[in-house]
Amino acid sequence: MRIRLLSWNVNGLRAVMKKGFSSWLKEESPDILCVQETKLSEEQIPGEIEEIEGYQFYFSSAEKRGYSGVALYSRKAPSDLWMGFGIEKFDREGRILIADYGAFILYNIYFPNGKLSKERLVYKMEFYDAFLQNAQGFRAEGRSIIACGDFNTAHKEIDLARPRENQKVSGFLPEERAWIDRFIDHGYVDTFRIFNQEPGHYSWWDLKTRARERDIGWRIDYIFVSEDLRDKVSSAFILKEVTGSDHCPVGVELSL
Repeated sequence: MRIRLLSWNVNGLRAVMKKGFSSWLKEESPDILCVQETKLSEEQIPGEIEEIEGYQFYFSSAEKRGYSGVALYSRKAPSDLWMGFGIEKFDREGRILIADYGAFILYNIYFPNGKLSKERLVYKMEFYDAFLQNAQGFRAEGRSIIACGDFNTAHKEIDLARPRENQKVSGFLPEERAWIDRFIDHGYVDTFRIFNQEPGHYSWWDLKTRARERDIGWRIDYIFVSEDLRDKVSSAFILKEVTGSDHCPVGVELSL
């Protein structure tokens, strides 16, 4: 079974719909698309968003309107779906969808940003730990994991254009990068780096400074797999040419 999975922080699902999202999805035709930062509440979802031919639509929204949110477009219905870790302070922000596909557990996560305050950085690090603990629970049961989304951290210096200038900025802080090291040490693989060890590959560019025009970016969108799936990954890629958001999609193909 061959699976093509894409992940994209759209920075507003209604906004990207106006920029050809439906046509793009049909053209790319992934088996699964994970979407982050939908900025949608349940009552705000128009038909054209949840009724794309060939796909079933699932979502989790934040209590706060116009904030956060994740969604899943899937050709196959998962056998089970969870909209959180079971921890209220994390689940209420609508950042989590966990889907059971039998051959693997899929995490679609919009990880918090720690730039706003010290309190939000603490929240982000606690969220990271809660995610890892949740994933390890499934691993203890012998389940395979695919974890994708906007991790809001560049792992290494090659993952952003200006590492020296951003060493004290959340998204490239030592403790954030160390958590990704710890995540990998628990047996998870950054799929893009299986195939590409070169710098200059980014998935997010600051809108205010028009950084995309100069390719001054960060790679903060990832697809990780548990170590047992490493050899099943046939390709991993960044769709840099896809516009419509301050992020671009990332993807992976697996043979299961």
